[in-house]
Amino acid sequence: MNQQAGLTYEAAGVSITSGDESVERIKALARSTFGQSVLKDIGLFGGFFELDLTRYRRPVLVSSIDGVGTKLKIACALGMYESVGEDLVNHSVNDVMTSGADPLFFLDYLATGKLHPPVVEQVVAGMARACRKAGCALIGGETAEMPGFYQPDEFDLAGAIVGVVEKDQIIDGHTIQEGDVLIGIASNGLHTNGYSLARKVLLEVAGMKLTDYVEELGSTLGEELLRVHRSYQPLVQRVRTWAGLRGIAHITGGGIVGNTRRLLPAGRSLRVNWGAWEIPAIFSLIQRLGRVADEEMRNVFNLGIGEVLIVDRAAAQDCMTAAAEVGFASFHIGEVL
Repeated sequence: MNQQAGLTYEAAGVSITSGDESVERIKALARSTFGQSVLKDIGLFGGFFELDLTRYRRPVLVSSIDGVGTKLKIACALGMYESVGEDLVNHSVNDVMTSGADPLFFLDYLATGKLHPPVVEQVVAGMARACRKAGCALIGGETAEMPGFYQPDEFDLAGAIVGVVEKDQIIDGHTIQEGDVLIGIASNGLHTNGYSLARKVLLEVAGMKLTDYVEELGSTLGEELLRVHRSYQPLVQRVRTWAGLRGIAHITGGGIVGNTRRLLPAGRSLRVNWGAWEIPAIFSLIQRLGRVADEEMRNVFNLGIGEVLIVDRAAAQDCMTAAAEVGFASFHIGEVL
């Protein structure tokens, strides 16, 4: 090979040294999520998870993959990165648990124009914290340095999760009937959806700054927009085996109707009582400043409802009591038609 001095990978914008440093920084964080089922440390070409088949009769694996969206723009602008790691895991845990599954393991992907190991460490610290709470192992991931593809000091983040559920305990909405009740479980803000519209309205149209203290929010705008996406795992664990539970919808992009409708058998529809709960101030602020129509708000945002449980009428009050016992406000927000 030609031994003359010339261009290097680092000169092209990719630092293998930074990649190696990032891995060393996050190894201990990942190990903190391991249980006996994780067989190998991170750093190999794949993650190893041994499923304990003695615990299940007919195990079915449930998988999901998602990202944090343009909420990352807020985190990068403020230099606050741990919350988006938690967002990613909690969002994913909520998704697989709509089927009644327990999360088993999680893998992440972080891509950036220039790799900053301390930033990677902060993001993974948030993931690890959320994984520990969920009983989910962070068994691997990938960091990609892609100069010229991403804006300076910004990154993209995605994650994949695998869970397990007994085949005869899968929750998929097939038993939903006319007259069933929609129990809405409160969100704590935007969670991880609608940020492109929120940023357009608040930062561009209204000219607000993330550091502005907003009286009606009771916090700075940045603090409000970085509230961690709630995990509904404690509630789902309580109610998933109830005979009266028909379906669970995680309210993400598409809003309450768009996500809940995915569960309905043919011929069924929803009636939502939009006055059944108080819409949090952040949504009212976005609607007012952007003059956003009601229908658009309902299609884009969760509007204060992060999860919907579809239950028979006899189970409705017990469901709301269970939600209160694990710290969630709940509301009877509609019915199945």
